Amino acid sequence: MFRGLSSLNLDPKGRMALPTKYRDALKCSGNLIVTIDPEQRCLLLYPFAQWQVIENKIAEFPSFNAAARRIQRLLVGHATELELDTNGRILLPAVLRDHALLDKKVMLLGQGNRFEIWGEKHWLACREKWLAEPLEISGDLPAELESFSL
Repeated sequence: MFRGLSSLNLDPKGRMALPTKYRDALKCSGNLIVTIDPEQRCLLLYPFAQWQVIENKIAEFPSFNAAARRIQRLLVGHATELELDTNGRILLPAVLRDHALLDKKVMLLGQGNRFEIWGEKHWLACREKWLAEPLEISGDLPAELESFSL
């Protein structure tokens, strides 16, 4: 499980060193897949095995459904296979860095089976907005969360 928040740097070539505590788990899973988040200006980073499960589900979406095609185009269309180099770094493609508003400072958020990669300034702005918004429970809350307690 990937959890927590890490502040990292991108080098001028667009390489990001992953925190040491995650490297062994990621090396064991083979290559990594990075793609865009279709709802936010961030990237999603998956171990290859986790991505294969998602990609297989996406492949089963009906091709004549506009929402399904949008998800296929955005997630699978931007999916890029990455390798950890000997220093534990990954090279993020420029087109994906541009989409996620990444510059020198980035935030890596563990999200269980994946990571999110955010530009630091964008992450801080979004986080402040989310913290300032009142949490209103509406009818579109998943049933699993209706009885969840912290």
